Amino acid sequence: MRLTKRARTIQPSITLALAAQATVMRAEGRDVINMAVGEPDFPAPLRVRKAAVRKIESGDVRYTAASGTIELKRAVAKHLTDTRGVPYGSDEVAICHSSKHALTQALMATVEEGDEVLIPLPAWSSYFDIVRLAGAEPILIEPGESGSVHPDLEGLRAAITPRSRALMINSPNNPSGVVLNRDEIHDLSEFAEEHDLVLISDEIYRALIYEDKAPSPVEISPSVRERTLIVDGASKVFAMTGYRIGYLAGPQATIEAVSAMQSQMTGSPNAISQEGFRAALEKTPPETEEMRLAFAERREVILRGLMELGLSTPRPGGAFYAFPDVSPYLDEHGSMGFCAALLEQQSLALVPGSAFGLDSHVRLSYALGLDTIEEALRRLGEFLKTRR
Repeated sequence: MRLTKRARTIQPSITLALAAQATVMRAEGRDVINMAVGEPDFPAPLRVRKAAVRKIESGDVRYTAASGTIELKRAVAKHLTDTRGVPYGSDEVAICHSSKHALTQALMATVEEGDEVLIPLPAWSSYFDIVRLAGAEPILIEPGESGSVHPDLEGLRAAITPRSRALMINSPNNPSGVVLNRDEIHDLSEFAEEHDLVLISDEIYRALIYEDKAPSPVEISPSVRERTLIVDGASKVFAMTGYRIGYLAGPQATIEAVSAMQSQMTGSPNAISQEGFRAALEKTPPETEEMRLAFAERREVILRGLMELGLSTPRPGGAFYAFPDVSPYLDEHGSMGFCAALLEQQSLALVPGSAFGLDSHVRLSYALGLDTIEEALRRLGEFLKTRR
């Protein structure tokens, strides 16, 4: 069977591939520590699980509207209004099958074949191929200063062409955990306005912050709000990864187009997951703060451990990742070779920085217990001794 160019050129998710490899090694009896997967190690909150069970037991598990139930869309709109300080209506929200699906829908609705999408590095590995699936070209913008993981405005300006159509930002950032401050968000929003770009703001980790708040572009001005699409969901903050539920929020006309596409491509999101998500939004579960505090404690442990190993690491203000610079320990095989050797020799799975556009780094997820994190740091230290 002949495959299309699209199918031939898209690569599988590196993070999911590494997680799968770690699972296979565990099945073979090896004591693998998997710090590659971006998944909270907590169950979904009790009220979420109870709402899902009630929905199942009701027997009324049927198709919903293609863009989600009106009840969930209203709950999302209220949540956005309360947390971003900008009014949203239910007609400005589409419920999607995950935040990754919401991101795909955002691009499918706003970019054409041959358009360019600007992506400051480091960036989530899936962005690049999702842009390509939408027919556009990802334009990757290196950080400006050596060792920085913050967007470089001058680099963005230099990358503008007549084909530039959209700018994607992510704060808190995956893989670094860095939170963009209000000045940075303002400058990026102003840049998007100046060049008439759609601003796609991936805010999936926004509720998992440890210090200052994570501002959203929609807070900057009404005109910025009108060009911004917010991507968010339940997977991270409510530990609902397996429920596969997220949303896209933006101007009504764009959401109507997304809803029409969704009606033809996937149909309605899972009715059970929608009920669980609505329960979490309507009354914040206490488990979410407990989880955030646990991540904050783990962050300090992993940062201290990485510092003791001599690895320069940007301080993550949110999410649950650390992104140390391992460039002194890399050979001609780069971060991919580093991670492959680490997995083979120490049974420790990390994600190479090359997956996020910065080969000098690796990503560690601290969505693990403290004892496991301590053991992972010990293994990493033993491995580094062999790379000198």
